[in-house]
Amino acid sequence: MVTGAGAEPRAGRVRGERARGPSAALDMALRRRPSLVLLLLLVRGCLIGAVNLKSSNRTPVVQEFESVELSCIITDSQTNDPRIEWKKIQDEQTTYVFFDNKIQGDLTDRAELLGKTSLKIWNVTRKDSALYRCEVVARNDRKEIDEIVIELTVQVKPVAPVCRVPRAVPVGKAATLSCQEGEGFPRPHYSWYRNDVPLPTDSRANPRFRNSSFVLNPETGTLVFSAVHKEDSGQYYCIASNDAGSARCEEQDMEVCECLLSLDPGAGGPVTLAGALSSVPAALCSAHGLPGVCRVWWEDPLKD
Repeated sequence: MVTGAGAEPRAGRVRGERARGPSAALDMALRRRPSLVLLLLLVRGCLIGAVNLKSSNRTPVVQEFESVELSCIITDSQTNDPRIEWKKIQDEQTTYVFFDNKIQGDLTDRAELLGKTSLKIWNVTRKDSALYRCEVVARNDRKEIDEIVIELTVQVKPVAPVCRVPRAVPVGKAATLSCQEGEGFPRPHYSWYRNDVPLPTDSRANPRFRNSSFVLNPETGTLVFSAVHKEDSGQYYCIASNDAGSARCEEQDMEVCECLLSLDPGAGGPVTLAGALSSVPAALCSAHGLPGVCRVWWEDPLKD
């Protein structure tokens, strides 16, 4: 136990520190560690004296003709009335979307500001796919300017594709079916159907189509037969699909045959050549005075 003259001054110091409270103790600690003072000042300047933005979704995806919100939120700022601007960046060109407190350009009647800074667009179109930059200027903040970029993707449903199917193909000959669609975004993938049955990308990979010899390219929409068989006859149609939807063309018949070949010489009316198409000699065409017509049909069955 400590007694005597030295005990009272120590007790007095303890009581004095307690009386001054935690603030005095903190001040003493800061005086002893000046580096801590500098760190606290830097943190305070970054978090409180600077405007900062965030977004709940920097890569929104929406289907055409729907609405979308481009999220831009001020998380820190000391300025009550900051200046807000939105800009659209597309094809290396930058245009105003929101400037001088109003919507600009082609979004004049289709957009509004939500809260202070977020942007809502109604009835979006494929032309709205672009980068959008939200810029905030806070004059009373230590860091006055911050910006955030939103990438908007507008998906477009495919329209009915254009399909070409040869009407008749001789047994053993090659045939190409094509399917093309130019409106959908992202670019659609293609699938072919025969008699409502989906076709695989390669007939050799599926025992069900072992009597066929075709390859389907889902990127280009072409269905190529190296040598058609009788079993390849049927009704064909194609479907173009992407994340926004799908569309199909009308069914078209393709006949694989050993049958009669009908040619039209013009004013003289149709001429029928009897025999198997795969073995019709050129001399038979010449005998009817139609070598040109016969040759054209033989080289390209798509031409009637």
